[in-house]
Amino acid sequence: MAGVMIAAGVGAAVSITMGLIKAKNAKDAASDAKAEKARIARKMANFEAGRQGVINPYAGVVSLASMAEDLSGSISNPFANLGVATSAAEIEIEEADIALANTLDTLAATGASAGGATALANAAARSKKGVSANIEQQEAKNEKLAAEGEANMERLRMSEKVRIQGINISEGGRVQSAQAQGEAFKWNAQEGRDVATLDRMQAGIDQENVNAANANASGQAATAAIISGVSSSAQGLMSSGAFAEGGAYGG
Repeated sequence: MAGVMIAAGVGAAVSITMGLIKAKNAKDAASDAKAEKARIARKMANFEAGRQGVINPYAGVVSLASMAEDLSGSISNPFANLGVATSAAEIEIEEADIALANTLDTLAATGASAGGATALANAAARSKKGVSANIEQQEAKNEKLAAEGEANMERLRMSEKVRIQGINISEGGRVQSAQAQGEAFKWNAQEGRDVATLDRMQAGIDQENVNAANANASGQAATAAIISGVSSSAQGLMSSGAFAEGGAYGG
């Protein structure tokens, strides 16, 4: 009987000792998992506190309406100041008058008849009118051509101003849009990295939750093993009659 009792006592001691060791290990593992979870949670909170703020990539966009100038002031009428070409006609008339006067002086000196002088004067007058009219027509035509050329130049200058203005406005808008898109790209890229980092941290927290759950389950299993060992030892002693009357633990 003594051997049975010793064996039962040793078995119980071993079961209890192993159970206590497993329970302690499980408790330590659960404590470590809790501490690691808290560490990751603090790190995650600090990371979130330092994350980039939400931006408006188009915040710096300004209106380009001021670049659109009113070019109507550059428009003029080159035909507005066309003059009548009279100076050339006056010169020709003066020259014809001088020539007529000289001719009349010559006729008077030579004793020519009055009829001849009259006819000569009429011919000179017609000649003056013809020359003057021709010169006036030429000068008027020249002025018209010059005005038309100036008008064409003004149209070309205005067209070029409009073209350059359109390029400036279009290019300014393109640059602003590109800058805004660049800011949005940078923000999205950083946001993607931050989310990936947070996901890894959350995965670490989830793993520590699993570790803690496993440790708690191991602790419960160790406690159950201790109880089972004690129970088995007691049953062994009872079966051996140690608690019967007259036995080692009997009355």
